[in-house]
Amino acid sequence: MIPIIDSKRQYATIGAEIEKAVCEVLRSGSYILGPNVKALEAELAKYIGCNYTVGLNSGTDALHIALRALDIGVGDEVITTAFTFVATTESIEIVGATPVFFFFFPDTFNIDADKIENLITPRTKAIMPVHLYGQPCDMDKIMDIAKRHNLYVIEDCCQAIGAKYKGQNVGTFGDIGCYSFYPTKNLGGMGDGGLITVNSENLKNRIIALRNHGGAIRYHHDEVGVNSRLDEIQAAILRVKLNYIDEWNNSRRNHALTYNELLADCTDIQTPKELADTHCVYHQYTVKIPNRDEIHKMLQESGIGAMLYYPIPLHMQKVHAHLGYKMGDLPITEKNTEMVISLPMFPELTLEEQKTVASTLISCIEKSKALV
Repeated sequence: MIPIIDSKRQYATIGAEIEKAVCEVLRSGSYILGPNVKALEAELAKYIGCNYTVGLNSGTDALHIALRALDIGVGDEVITTAFTFVATTESIEIVGATPVFFFFFPDTFNIDADKIENLITPRTKAIMPVHLYGQPCDMDKIMDIAKRHNLYVIEDCCQAIGAKYKGQNVGTFGDIGCYSFYPTKNLGGMGDGGLITVNSENLKNRIIALRNHGGAIRYHHDEVGVNSRLDEIQAAILRVKLNYIDEWNNSRRNHALTYNELLADCTDIQTPKELADTHCVYHQYTVKIPNRDEIHKMLQESGIGAMLYYPIPLHMQKVHAHLGYKMGDLPITEKNTEMVISLPMFPELTLEEQKTVASTLISCIEKSKALV
């Protein structure tokens, strides 16, 4: 079996460091918003290239609190994608705003910035681009549109830590950037965790208050907040892993190049493409193939841990039925969700495993064609 991701292999290489860091927290008696959270926030601000970061308990809360901090709520619209994990639009609905779905480039699965202005109305308050699978969006165009229309930009970087656009880290272009430390992420904890990046001190202070029951001073509550504090143990784990993130991301990029070469001769496989001036970190390596569902089943039966992200676009999910979208409203999105499949991708993946994945995928495609 070749899994889609293998966290045990990563732990085998850095487990001693992780255990040492965790035991130090346990012995310290400081478990909530302690020195590791503060240190991680500073280290990530330096790494990402922003003035401030705020640790939270999940990427979903990062998105939700970002919207709250910008006073986006009932009656407002947020332009975003229908091809991503539900946390993106869930956060918009949590604050009472309405997600408005855009078209995307079929080659990169990211926002088609040229189509954004067609969706702007007097109720539009923000654009929420998603750097899906670790591929940066075209931030120059997005920021230009936002500036001309006086809109906020909240970057969903939950799959994209270390990804760059024109040499600049994602999460530093918009008003707020949002990250996830879910265990399967490129920088993943051993539990939930999230982060917000921001350059405004006023926004930073409000986010800090919102994550801690709406108050900057203990027992002084200025607004309704939440309990969304990054755990001290997770912060200690992430500080260890942060030392390796560039190495791991480079390994992912090398694996992507290897897959590209191994799959190049199969015309039925469309491999991922990077936009010019972008540095993708390949949270997932996602290809497009015909007869996807049938081939996915064949791969699983052959011991290849391929995954389908995300088979039902968000405008067709029951949770968003009240928005009134119907099948055919986003034809490019709908077509692509029927074709995409993600192959095993993690830093410790071996060349032999990649060769097995590639040859098995090509064999399954040929078998599928023969059955037609």
